[in-house]
Amino acid sequence: MSATTLIPEVLWAQRSSSSDPSKNFVYLTITVPDVPASNLKLDLKPTGLSFSGHSDSLKRSYAVDLEFYAEIDPAESKINHTGKNVELKLQKKELKEEYWPRLLKEAKKVHFLKTNFDKWVDEDEQEEAAEEDFSQFGGMGT
Repeated sequence: MSATTLIPEVLWAQRSSSSDPSKNFVYLTITVPDVPASNLKLDLKPTGLSFSGHSDSLKRSYAVDLEFYAEIDPAESKINHTGKNVELKLQKKELKEEYWPRLLKEAKKVHFLKTNFDKWVDEDEQEEAAEEDFSQFGGMGT
């Protein structure tokens, strides 16, 4: 019996700024429980990402490919791997005050993609939003 590859849940939120690159990013959380760093592959490009991983304990494989609405800067993006998730802070390439209207280039709804309301801030409230601590996040090589 071959293992089925599942599409993991992906949560997202964003911030935008026309003048401050540190406030111009997308949060992504890929939910993949018990996938050790040694069993995951993440290919981050300006136009999208490709993720795959395997949990030996749960005997599950995960894979997802995302094509972003607009370009990001992979070199300035951050990645953090936990026991349950792969968390990314993707630096938007273009400084703009407006939010992206959606995460993906294609406007169709996909079942695995959800808004991360814990991190979401409305556009008109983002100046007052508390800053997240990303010091534990690694750079692209981690």
